[in-house]
Amino acid sequence: MTQTPDADHEAIAAPPLPQLAPPWSIRLARPESEDLARVHRWMAAGHVAAHWDQAWSTRRWHNELASQLAGSHSRPCVVDLDDEPLAYLEVYRVVRDPLSAHYQVRTHDLGVHIAIGEPHRCGRGLGTALLQATAEGLLNAEPACTRIVAEPDDRNDASLAAFARAGFSTVGRLRLPHKTAVLLVRPRADHDLPPADRDLPPAGREEL
Repeated sequence: MTQTPDADHEAIAAPPLPQLAPPWSIRLARPESEDLARVHRWMAAGHVAAHWDQAWSTRRWHNELASQLAGSHSRPCVVDLDDEPLAYLEVYRVVRDPLSAHYQVRTHDLGVHIAIGEPHRCGRGLGTALLQATAEGLLNAEPACTRIVAEPDDRNDASLAAFARAGFSTVGRLRLPHKTAVLLVRPRADHDLPPADRDLPPAGREEL
């Protein structure tokens, strides 16, 4: 594979929402809806705030959701299980994200951030099930995508275990400005997995 600056990535649409089947459902988290208060409350919960560090004011979250929806980098979502809100999910285009400087990114790579909002629903395997459904749903939603990636904090053992159970492979560790992260990848096929490296150096884009 050759590395090339992808002149076409600016023309790519905003990331898709995963195609989720019942009992899952997903919607955009809109700042004018009741999801604003819900996301604000979830992000202030101790188990989320410890790793997301986004226990912001309602006003700041209003602006954050509005900004994401107005752009083409990411999409903020709320996922329901059996019609009850369960998790906050962000889907993002890696080529428009700082993460793209840290591995051989492909144009259609999609990234995910996920937080189970309600503390009493943690530790039940729901995170693993949601990650499996989300990865499959994104690959189905965008046939050109060959990788779903994530970069959780390397101290978040529960998250790392859930991703592993959901079929994500560890590629390496990243030193990001706000955390040391583990780069995890769920490939469409085995040959789509980037080479593993304990500490990944900055890298360019990979042409398919």
